[in-house]
Amino acid sequence: MTAHVTMYSTAVCPYCVRAERLLVAKGVNDIEKIRVDLDPEQRVLMMQKTGRRTVPQIYIGDTHVGGFDDLYALDQAGGLDPLLKG
Repeated sequence: MTAHVTMYSTAVCPYCVRAERLLVAKGVNDIEKIRVDLDPEQRVLMMQKTGRRTVPQIYIGDTHVGGFDDLYALDQAGGLDPLLKG
């Protein structure tokens, strides 16, 4: 069982694709994607929650991980697996 993963994304975002690939490789089967390109209100909410305007913005459980670079760095530092296990 992995933690719930939420990812704010857009249709054409190479970093969103890379983040999803990394998460799937780590055993995450269900990623809740919130498309900010289809729903501008969601982008406003994302910016209020994260203080950032770029995608992806990734949450694992209630923890804001950040974007793909942050996710990758967390994995390299050994912190992603424990976070995914909850």
